[in-house]
Amino acid sequence: MELKWLLCVTLLALGILAVQAHDTDEDNDADDVVDIEDDLDDGIEDVEESKSETSSAPPAPKVTYRPPVPTGEVYFAASFDKGTLDGWVLSRAKKDDTDDEIAKYDGKWEVQEMKETKLPGDKGLVMVTRAKHHAISSKLSKPFVFDTKPLIVQYEVNFQNGIECGGAYVKLLSKTPDLNLDQFHDKTPYTIMFGPDKCGEDYKLHFIFRHKNPKTGKYEEKHAKRPDADLKTYFTDKKTHLYTLVLNPDNSFEILVDQTVVNSGNLLNDMSPPVNPPREIEDPNDQKPEDWDERPKIPDPDAVKPDDWDEDAPAKIADENAVKPEGWLDDEPEYVADPDAEKPEDWDEDMDGEWEAPQIANPKCEAAPGCGTWQRPMIDNPNYKGKWKPPMIDNVNYQGIWKPRKIPNPDFFEDLEPFKMTPFSAVGLELWSMTSDIFFDNFIICTDRAVADDWARDGWGLKKAADGAAEPGVVGQMMAAAEERPWLWVVYILTVALPVFLVVLFCCSGKKQPTAAEYKKTDAPQPDVVDDEKEEEKDKGEKEEEEEEEDANEEKLGSDADLGSASQEEEEEEEEEDRKPASEEEETVNRSPRNRKPRKD
Repeated sequence: MELKWLLCVTLLALGILAVQAHDTDEDNDADDVVDIEDDLDDGIEDVEESKSETSSAPPAPKVTYRPPVPTGEVYFAASFDKGTLDGWVLSRAKKDDTDDEIAKYDGKWEVQEMKETKLPGDKGLVMVTRAKHHAISSKLSKPFVFDTKPLIVQYEVNFQNGIECGGAYVKLLSKTPDLNLDQFHDKTPYTIMFGPDKCGEDYKLHFIFRHKNPKTGKYEEKHAKRPDADLKTYFTDKKTHLYTLVLNPDNSFEILVDQTVVNSGNLLNDMSPPVNPPREIEDPNDQKPEDWDERPKIPDPDAVKPDDWDEDAPAKIADENAVKPEGWLDDEPEYVADPDAEKPEDWDEDMDGEWEAPQIANPKCEAAPGCGTWQRPMIDNPNYKGKWKPPMIDNVNYQGIWKPRKIPNPDFFEDLEPFKMTPFSAVGLELWSMTSDIFFDNFIICTDRAVADDWARDGWGLKKAADGAAEPGVVGQMMAAAEERPWLWVVYILTVALPVFLVVLFCCSGKKQPTAAEYKKTDAPQPDVVDDEKEEEKDKGEKEEEEEEEDANEEKLGSDADLGSASQEEEEEEEEEDRKPASEEEETVNRSPRNRKPRKD
């Protein structure tokens, strides 16, 4: 474990050294680490100077711009790559009910490349000015009639300077006999309004169509539900985004951003207000009866206030058990005049009145529990009940919440084909924005999804490819960030190198027993091996002690048995020796002449 911690500390130290080396290089200090960094920098500069001759890395792919060309039938297509506003009409109208100074549509439109374009030659329509009314429009090749084919509207927007408050939506202007693009303004009838809009922190993607009431002939705006997707990025990242509306004859619709669906629904079910009014409505002439009782609970009329209920009892009373703390200074005020204060020299008593020193906290009260007249603290009154009210009971006469009766809706109609909207013959931009340089490009209106996709691939797709080729990879972005903030090197090491190294270290380092030859290579055994050896020696010693104890017990038992058998043999020998002399004495006595019996003849 000590070795692992040592390696961790080493990695951390290397990270700190890397940061110090970077900082020292910026200060041009004569240090060894700086010399190494300078050599590396010189080498990099040499490589860059000789890039035309040899290159260690292949160059980034270059994206060449070619104006998109429609691959099928279209009602409108504009890429602005000719650099002119041919076919577009600038409005000279004035807004109604607005001051003359700001009523004019005098905002500027120009055809330009984007400020930071990655695709030279790609031009678009730019709303140059800010805080002005802008209006520009163009005729379709032929009016679009809603019949059996879908409608596809697609164009690109880039908020080059971000967006504070303003829109970038398009209007499909209704085909009317009095349509005059030169007088295009906010009241000009339109069939569909579609596109991004933002003010404050409210990010919107409009889809609005004007529906004609078949009974009254009046038009009413129908708004699509708000998308669930977060739209903020499309307004703030300063990238070109592709907005697409697909409207189908079966009344379904899709709204896409960068060819990804962000909202979808049906014209009959997902518009507000609904296309078709309700069959029944509330009778406007119906009135609630005077005796209608809507109270679910009423005070109990039979309840009586208890005799001991004291409504005059206070909510708080003085605590009679409280005792004045010792050391309380009754005669000392809580605040006193500041003895160090002096009357200002310019104080005029006639004008300012009599001067009085400002009040400060009494210094004598700092060490005391309190000053001034002591009063008992207030506590909750246990006898407090408040004003008596009768309890609430269920109202037996409750009739529920009154609602007017329903009657057939005289304005009811049922339009099951809201897709069949008013034909339109022009496309226009009528906008106000507090941000300048909003970039529009590659408008197309058609009925074939494949045609729109091809147009997007040849226009927006090239922009996306060019941006991707110009942007550095993840590693490059990390290196660039570390160049600006050297402390990120430590973060990189701690978050990438160190965890990987620790995982490898802990996973690959097992408790493998070294061989005898490995022990001979060094006198400093690994800590894990030493611990294992100590445990094994301890176990071995305990085992040997147990075996020795068993052997000692066996020897003791054997010696006791030997001693027993030896003593038994000695006793037998002694008995034999005792018997032997006795027999010998008897034999001697028997052989003695005194004891010899006379032989009988």
